Amino acid sequence: MSDPVEDATGDGDDGGGRATDAVAESDAGGRPSEGTEQDDPLERAAGDTGPALAADTDADRREYDPDADHAFPDERLNEMLDRIRSDDEITTYLAAQNVNPVDRKGYNDHGAKHVEIVRDRALRLYDLLKSGGVEFNGARQQGLDEADEPVIIALAATLHDIGHVVHRHDHPYYSIPLAADLLDNLLPSYYGVPDQVRVKAEVLHAILCHHTEEEPLTREAGVVRIADGLDMERGRSRIPYEEGGRGINTVSSQAIERVSLREGDRTPVQIVIRMNNAAGVYQVDSLLKAKLEGSLLEEQIQTVAINTRRDGGEDGPIVDRIEL
Repeated sequence: MSDPVEDATGDGDDGGGRATDAVAESDAGGRPSEGTEQDDPLERAAGDTGPALAADTDADRREYDPDADHAFPDERLNEMLDRIRSDDEITTYLAAQNVNPVDRKGYNDHGAKHVEIVRDRALRLYDLLKSGGVEFNGARQQGLDEADEPVIIALAATLHDIGHVVHRHDHPYYSIPLAADLLDNLLPSYYGVPDQVRVKAEVLHAILCHHTEEEPLTREAGVVRIADGLDMERGRSRIPYEEGGRGINTVSSQAIERVSLREGDRTPVQIVIRMNNAAGVYQVDSLLKAKLEGSLLEEQIQTVAINTRRDGGEDGPIVDRIEL
């Protein structure tokens, strides 16, 4: 079966690896270390972007903190995350799933670092939406608890790409049986049989809808779909760029400096994307837009992309700011 959104979403068609950010120290995955001081390009461009987009040091991606205050019950999630991170089979899958897309196809990173970023951003997005009063329907319609909503999101974000161990092409469909086997081993430690089946169903639904023509039927699945599209910074295209790749996905990803999630003025969530070149518009207007459409969350999220450099000569930048 062909992937109907393979080209539309650009989920790694010509990227690879993680890049060292020149303005900050990097972790082993090539992304700026958590808590590292950085010069905020939005702050530099305050005259163009306005006070609503002034620097917000609390808005950028950071690791999920189990000890922080959240807008949702987090005890069940925290227990599950501890298990996920210590499970040998899951961690092995996260390493093995990177071989086909990166080593054999020359695409971008779909391994443990990508999963970590997607999961962190999914939980951050979920937290902001809950703070904004958005109701989620997946767990509720299955008769599950509110505490199961973030569990479903975290599990789906963790397992969404394991189908890459079979093949890059149609990988969401291969992810379903592999994730089902892992869930059958994982969930009995936390749920009775009826709830095992219902949690499993919701996780598999979110995995399937992250990168296929099947649109999410739950907001939990919508969160995972959008979060997958938010791992777009230039680190994902380091390997093909250094090897001479100049396709639109590589060039546009190189233009993305940082992605931030914050509370919005008009919506529960505002996504701010800092780019240093107008080529980054492709990541926003084509790739992320495809993830947002049909997510059940379009009305709750405002996306703002800022070009922080003057790349248009004397007439100014070709693109200064776009909004979705």
